[in-house]
Amino acid sequence: MAKAKAKAKGSTAHVLRVALFSRVILLTLIALWRLLFSPYDTSASLNPNCLSSSSSPSATAAGGGGGGGEGDGSRSSPPDALALPSAAAAIGSSVVWDGVYFVRIAECGYEYEQSFAFLPLLPVAISLLSRSVFAPLIPLIGYRAVLALSGYVLNNAAFVFAAVYFYRLSLLILKDEATALRASILFSFNPASVFYSSIYSESLYALFSLGGLFYLFSGAKTVAMILLALSGSARSNGALNAGYFCFQAMLQAYGAIYQKRKPILAVQAIAAGVVQSLFVFVPFLAFQAYGYLNICLIGNSYEPRPWCKAKIPLLYGFIQSHYWGVGFLRYFQAKQLPNFLLASPILSLAVCSIVHYVSILYRKFPLSSMHKEIIYAAEMKSMGTNEGSDDMWISNSKLSSKSTRDHMVRQRKQEGRNGAQSSQDKKSMGRTLPDGMQGESSIMVLPFILHLAFMTFTAFFVMHVQVATRFLSVSPPIYWFASYVLASPSSYKKWGYLICVYFVTYILLGSLLFSNFYPFT
Repeated sequence: MAKAKAKAKGSTAHVLRVALFSRVILLTLIALWRLLFSPYDTSASLNPNCLSSSSSPSATAAGGGGGGGEGDGSRSSPPDALALPSAAAAIGSSVVWDGVYFVRIAECGYEYEQSFAFLPLLPVAISLLSRSVFAPLIPLIGYRAVLALSGYVLNNAAFVFAAVYFYRLSLLILKDEATALRASILFSFNPASVFYSSIYSESLYALFSLGGLFYLFSGAKTVAMILLALSGSARSNGALNAGYFCFQAMLQAYGAIYQKRKPILAVQAIAAGVVQSLFVFVPFLAFQAYGYLNICLIGNSYEPRPWCKAKIPLLYGFIQSHYWGVGFLRYFQAKQLPNFLLASPILSLAVCSIVHYVSILYRKFPLSSMHKEIIYAAEMKSMGTNEGSDDMWISNSKLSSKSTRDHMVRQRKQEGRNGAQSSQDKKSMGRTLPDGMQGESSIMVLPFILHLAFMTFTAFFVMHVQVATRFLSVSPPIYWFASYVLASPSSYKKWGYLICVYFVTYILLGSLLFSNFYPFT
């Protein structure tokens, strides 16, 4: 156990270094492209005063005094009143696309209806950092630049820790260190990397989603609930993580009925799963209630907004449809073909990942007892509730690998006795099994595949399809599959090469286009 822990810590440290290196590369590329090229749109530097003069905290910090209609002094002070005006201008102009909304919300709160499309975790975290850790910098570069700097530091740090949790989760599920390590390196250099180093919510979502899932599958359900609920306050799709609690509850209910013969335990497992799933939804629902209160009940509009009159007044759905034109098949237009092409690599990789794992589970279903697999998974979940997470992810990996190897030995003996399976089945499930396939064939991969399938369908048919690159970029099966392809025999080498080219190309293209306010996913 001591050797396993030491080896795991060494690999974790390696992932940490790789993730740090990836952020250094991204930030260097962004700075380089900003120096070499002029931004397409320079309007991001325009920053009118907050509608409410009390929204911004630092009038005295910049020597302003907080006067009436002019709002916050730190925002209205001329550049020459700052100690480092050139640094303030450089940082302020680097805020582009959705980052403009996040910084504005952190500074002024939710002023307009469309700003409620951006969930509060990132703006709140930025605001807290700017008023505490980075507050001494306000007289030097101004409040808005401090907000932006806080966002950059926060998101890059969050991504590094997200990469570590990605590795630990991958090792816990796949039971193979080499595969988990390759997948984690690929995640560190994923095609949407520029968004994880910008003022976007992807980094916080990745940190709390991957961390929450790691603790969930390690048995630390309370920590998992908190982290997954936080993911739902970073991005709306974080609420989908509630499905993992449902999956685990069904596993435990199945084990209670078919192994322990105690239906009451099944009822308890399902009830607990429902409560845990609802807890994950709470932050998103609370934010919708906050929007309803501010716009529908105490808003200044004479005419109530259309969504306020709906039977289920869901602000987020109305904003996405009304302001951004999101809806089923609404993006299927000839003029959007370039955006479909831009999203085609990640969508293709997602579909291949889904097909790959579904085919593995389908082949395993008739060859082995899925009933025993489910019972075993339920037992592991029961064990996980009584062990520390750090010990659990190592012991689970060792126990599962041994169980899988013993099962495969018995399976090959059975195949030799009855000759029921073809040589091709033996080749695919026997001794030529690639590294990591033992974990890949586990029932524990299933919820990740279902999650990815739902998000892929949504990205292609409902959303602005180009957003798929960053929307799907946190999904572990994409990198697990890519890792499998890279380690496959020579016949798959060209596909592994194409995956690497795709990742590198989108890192270069994204850092160039996005940072200079050109459209990119």
